Amino acid sequence: MSDFDSSNFDFFKYKPDYAKIAEAAFSRLSFTFTKEHLENVIKAALAPDASENDKYVCSCILKNAEVAAKGKFPLCQDTGIANIFGWNNGSIIPEDISNQLTKGTAKIYDEKKLRFSTSCPSSFYEEFDPKNNMPAQISIFTNGAALAPTPSFAEKAPKGSLSLLFCAKGGGSSNKTSFIQGTKAFLTKERFTNLIKEQLGKFGTSACPPYTIAIVAGGLSPEQNLLTLKLATMGAYSDMTHTPNKDVFRDSELEEIAMQIARDSGYGAQFGGSRFALETVVIRLPRHGASCPISFGVSCSAHRNLRAVVTSNGFYLEKTVSNPAELEGFSEATRPANEKSEKSGGNELHLNTENGIAALLASLKATKPGDRVLLSGKILVARDAAHARWQKLIDAGNKLPEYTTKYPICYAGPARTPEGEVIGSFGPTTAGRMDVYAESLMSRGAALITLAKGNRSQPWTDACAKYGAVYLGTPGGIAALIANEYIRGQEIIDYEDLGMEAVRLVDVENLPCFVITDSLGNDFYKQIAEKSKK
Repeated sequence: MSDFDSSNFDFFKYKPDYAKIAEAAFSRLSFTFTKEHLENVIKAALAPDASENDKYVCSCILKNAEVAAKGKFPLCQDTGIANIFGWNNGSIIPEDISNQLTKGTAKIYDEKKLRFSTSCPSSFYEEFDPKNNMPAQISIFTNGAALAPTPSFAEKAPKGSLSLLFCAKGGGSSNKTSFIQGTKAFLTKERFTNLIKEQLGKFGTSACPPYTIAIVAGGLSPEQNLLTLKLATMGAYSDMTHTPNKDVFRDSELEEIAMQIARDSGYGAQFGGSRFALETVVIRLPRHGASCPISFGVSCSAHRNLRAVVTSNGFYLEKTVSNPAELEGFSEATRPANEKSEKSGGNELHLNTENGIAALLASLKATKPGDRVLLSGKILVARDAAHARWQKLIDAGNKLPEYTTKYPICYAGPARTPEGEVIGSFGPTTAGRMDVYAESLMSRGAALITLAKGNRSQPWTDACAKYGAVYLGTPGGIAALIANEYIRGQEIIDYEDLGMEAVRLVDVENLPCFVITDSLGNDFYKQIAEKSKK
């Protein structure tokens, strides 16, 4: 007997083929969201206490979902590492199931022009691009014998079935995971609340909020704690009981406390406000008396997770929304982005790169941190690997390439270009990873205007004040929208062997940006943090 509710699933009736199942799952989750996730974003956009920037970013995220749902541009440029978790409820599964799942996953990453982000080691220090985004992370458990709690949908699946949870996990949200090997001393309301406030303050905005935030306390081992956290960020425990039940439960009081802390942080949906989180999940596990592992993690606004249940007759695949515009509240929620997309609309400062960096910096003196600007013209696109090569040139006593001083530098690595399009899904990567190059580049006239996402370090902010540089934040989580509406052309101009990290010259039109650090060293996120302490 099974309590499995199939109403949120599509059924495909044919003999189980795990390669085909992986194809169907990653094809669906790379371009479309579940109804629940989209409704949460709509609620955030329409919340009475949402700031104007909250409303704008959330509306762009919804428009991005509308563009991606057409099946050409994936939801995010970081199409993620493929994660597959399974719970076997008596099914006879083939010995080569991992190979089959890998085959289907690799096929979709290739055919759908998804980004290849994996680096594999050729030695301890050197790496190569396998050019297929493999290997996938695959773990198959037996119901009731898994390292972490079994999700309810898997527990309720029919006898003789295999439940699967597919996820495309981007590097930005994975990088926000934190782990503390604590003790029972943390298990008081006051101390745990203070810990939540401390850890959420460290998340920042570089992983593209509004977030799904997960917190796990306890665990019979660090491994159990961290796997539970991973699954919690994937929505595996959305229907877990909030009442202490045996030894595992969600704590509703702490979830509301965490939501309030997120609202009060001031970070909002990336550029100030109250919509820092869409949902919080706080899970309590049993523990060894001598330790209390505690972990914190997020899933970004590109919340790409999908459930499947495989039976002997076929498989059930979780439904997603193929036309977001049909959802209640969508039109109203997307109004800010629609209004600001008009070339003559809004009060933003319009900037063009054609007159050079000095002219841009002069124009930006009229702005203050938090202001929105629209950028047009050519920008340089380069990230980690290119910056490392530039630093090698400097270390060897050579000059930087001339192009580094001619254009603003955007940190990004686009998805591969779909047939007939100018570029693949395009969005900013985390700014802070490039902060180590501040002095090397700015002192040589490069990186005086940068575009990326998230907080930056004090050394970078100090360098902005020293050299009169400006850091602009570009909304994360809207890569399909940017590729479709704001980019007019691109060309690779250096380091083509770096794949998605090659240096590009990209032509943009009215690309939305926010002033984060001005030429005096005033930092928007630092100002927010100071306000939240008052």
